[in-house]
Amino acid sequence: MTSTPASSATAADYGWIRSAPSLFGHLLSTGYSMVLVRDVLPEQVPGLVGASPWGSCRGAGELVDAHGDFLEECDDDPESTLLGASAVRDAEGRDWALVVDLGGDLGLRPGPMAALSAGTRAVAHYSNAGKPMDFFHWYEDGELRTAFEHPAHRDGTTPDELNGVLRELGLDPDGDGDPALDRKAAVLALTERLTGVRVTVELLEAAEYLASELPEEPVDGSDGVRIHLVDEHGAPVVIESTWDR
Repeated sequence: MTSTPASSATAADYGWIRSAPSLFGHLLSTGYSMVLVRDVLPEQVPGLVGASPWGSCRGAGELVDAHGDFLEECDDDPESTLLGASAVRDAEGRDWALVVDLGGDLGLRPGPMAALSAGTRAVAHYSNAGKPMDFFHWYEDGELRTAFEHPAHRDGTTPDELNGVLRELGLDPDGDGDPALDRKAAVLALTERLTGVRVTVELLEAAEYLASELPEEPVDGSDGVRIHLVDEHGAPVVIESTWDR
C-alpha cells in the first residue's frame, strides 16, 4: 500500500461496535458515513464539502442530541444531513479530521470526497439504515483508488492494491470469506490500516465535534426528479425522470 502508517488492527479490535452503547451504535441504527481525512482541520470540512455551520458539540451525547433537534426542525423529512467533524491523530502523531455524517451518504459522493482528499488521503465507510448496504471507499489525491461493498467485487483505479490486507483481515477478495466474520468490524480495521487512527468508544464519546449541515446533492435543472442510488460496488446510479409543466 502507498505510504500506509503501520497498524496491525484486526476485526477483533472493533468487536465493541456491536455491544458497547456508543455513538457508533446510534450510527448503525440510523445510517451514517464516517470519513477520515489526513492533514485537514475540522473547520475546513464544511467549505470543502459545501456544508453550512451548525454549531459545536462537546462529546457524542451533544452530537446525538443536535441530530435529534436537526430532524425535529426538518419534521423528520430532511433535505440535508448533519455532519460532525473532530480532530484526531494517528499512531505517528499526524493530524486527521474524523467526519461523521449522521444519516447521510458523504462517503458515497464523488465530488465532496474528491475535494476532501485533494493532495491527501481520505478513507470512508458507510451504512444505510434498514436493509443494510455497507460500502468502503479509499481516495488518494482526489482519486478513488479502491471501493467495494462485497470485497470480491471492487472498483477504483487500483482495485487490487489492498488485496493482501483484505486477506489478512478475512475479507476474501476472491470469494465469500469467513461467514462468521463481522465484516463491519473488519472494515473499521481496514480503515485503521490505511490511516493509523484507531476509532474507540472513548474517542467518539469525548471528541468535540464541529457540526454543519450538508444539503442533498443538487439536481441540475428544474424539470425533473433525480433519484440517487448506488450499485453493488458503491458507484452512483442516477435515474432521471422529466415531465412537461
